[in-house]
Amino acid sequence: MSIKTTFLAAAIAAVSALPAVAEGIMVKDAYARAATPFAKTGAAFMMIMNHSDQDDRLINASAGVAKRVELHTHKDMGEGVMQMMHVPEGFTVAAGEMLMLQRGGKHVMMMGLTETFDQDKVIEITLTFEKAGEVVVEVPVDLKRKPAEGAHKMSH
Repeated sequence: MSIKTTFLAAAIAAVSALPAVAEGIMVKDAYARAATPFAKTGAAFMMIMNHSDQDDRLINASAGVAKRVELHTHKDMGEGVMQMMHVPEGFTVAAGEMLMLQRGGKHVMMMGLTETFDQDKVIEITLTFEKAGEVVVEVPVDLKRKPAEGAHKMSH
């Protein structure tokens, strides 16, 4: 690995380790992935903490790397079938609690990707909350992470 590559990897890790914060909302451990670097859809996952004394709601998300971005979840349709679905009302983030956006559950879905999701690329996602407003999150692409790695394996 060259010095330039090592420096770039360290810089990306440092930036991705910094939480995004606004009006009591903190976003940590964000990452994005797509099935392949050239896929037309991708998803982002993260921990959203509400440090305020009021409930808030994640109501929208946007990203310049996709034609359409929606808040999604999975619903068990029975017989081992899971269906991904748009959640137009968004997700509540209770006061003093944490909302996990994770694989197989709630997540930010990006459709009609306009850029490839290459390993370690950083994409910008804007999360919109009812009370906290917009929170811009720098999200690294991590195609290697397994579902149980990182803070997402913590139970809350």
